[in-house]
Amino acid sequence: MSESIIFRDMKPEDIAQVVAIEQVSFAIPWTFETFEREMTINEYARYTVMEKDGAIIGYCGMWLILDESHITNIAILPEYRGRNLGEALLNEVIEKVKKLGAHSMTLEVRVSNEIAQKLYRKFGFLNGGIRKRYYTDNYEDALVMWVRL
Repeated sequence: MSESIIFRDMKPEDIAQVVAIEQVSFAIPWTFETFEREMTINEYARYTVMEKDGAIIGYCGMWLILDESHITNIAILPEYRGRNLGEALLNEVIEKVKKLGAHSMTLEVRVSNEIAQKLYRKFGFLNGGIRKRYYTDNYEDALVMWVRL
């Protein structure tokens, strides 16, 4: 990767930048308060941010419960998409959870989001099932994907 990218654990002072990415990435973005609760109350939550030149350009959130990791959200600023940065971020997160003892990882993705599904398949994720009417903005189904680490 030619760009100078830094990965690090998310801090509470990063929430505003992460929310800005969330708002341009998702139809139903998480709020500042939701991220704040994740950072301060949820003992299972782990968040990684991706920085370029001191600014957060992407992030990934997950829950680590025993030996299973569940990706809650992953996003890159639109102007940085298409540069394999999502792949780099997902790789970073997978390596992190393996070191923390995770043996599997799961996530939900919109059935229409073929770009994201292609990325997940690069890492060995397989289709695990469908959650009917999962997304409340348009009641689109979610594809559940799993991988053994």
